[in-house]
Amino acid sequence: MVYSSSAREGDIAQLVGLRHKHFIFRLKAGGDLQTNRGVLKHDELIGAAWGSQVFSHMGAPFFLLQPSLADILNDLPRTTQILYPKDIGYILVTMGVAPGQRVMEAGTGSGSMTIALAAAVGENGKVISYEQKADHQNLARKNVERIGLASQVDFKLRDIRDGFDETDADAFFLDVQNAHEYIPQVRAALKPGGFFCSLIPTINQVENLLNALKRNDFAFVEVCELLLRYYKTDPARIRPVDRMVAHTGFLVFARRIEPTSDPRGMELTNDVNEG
Repeated sequence: MVYSSSAREGDIAQLVGLRHKHFIFRLKAGGDLQTNRGVLKHDELIGAAWGSQVFSHMGAPFFLLQPSLADILNDLPRTTQILYPKDIGYILVTMGVAPGQRVMEAGTGSGSMTIALAAAVGENGKVISYEQKADHQNLARKNVERIGLASQVDFKLRDIRDGFDETDADAFFLDVQNAHEYIPQVRAALKPGGFFCSLIPTINQVENLLNALKRNDFAFVEVCELLLRYYKTDPARIRPVDRMVAHTGFLVFARRIEPTSDPRGMELTNDVNEG
């Protein structure tokens, strides 16, 4: 997304009303947004300053905002469980995803991680996304097109047991069942030193993945989970909210390494895996 001080035709806009009920849509000349609190004309929103208050034809108040990536991802149509922004942000930073890179994922789902990766690599980068189910891929493609990032993503429909077309990828995100079964294929697609991450739902599957990573010369392995707690913002009664976004999955990170024989007779692979 391109940020500016005021709304323009083609921008993705967010209207936030009473009780924080919100609507996310793309501004189009002549268009309108119909809500249960009245109609808002796009022509009256185009040119308005971001952050300004606007009103429906019934007088209902809304604030006009440019949505964050987290807002957009949480609003996506989905058929599968999406990744939460709390996990996505940490994954992007830990894997070092940056503009101009070529990154891969397997298990496109509804496309939330696809969109986050495409936004991170920018116009000069590329995301290659593999999915086995056509209906999932079709929805993900629509979601990516809705955000305006289609030119930065190549979708491929395939059982990844057959491997990948690409090599020397900068990073690889794996979000599939039985992820440990595909580590040789992932290794072949990654560049030496490339970053790997996988989202794993259960601890016994983490154990399987750790063994597979060790067998296939991955090292610098980390396992973590992220817990997020919000607080009430009333200055007179600050305390945690009643619900929190707790465990959503285990994140497993690793790097592809190229071990060589140590002249001292030590096994370098074991050293770095245990470090």
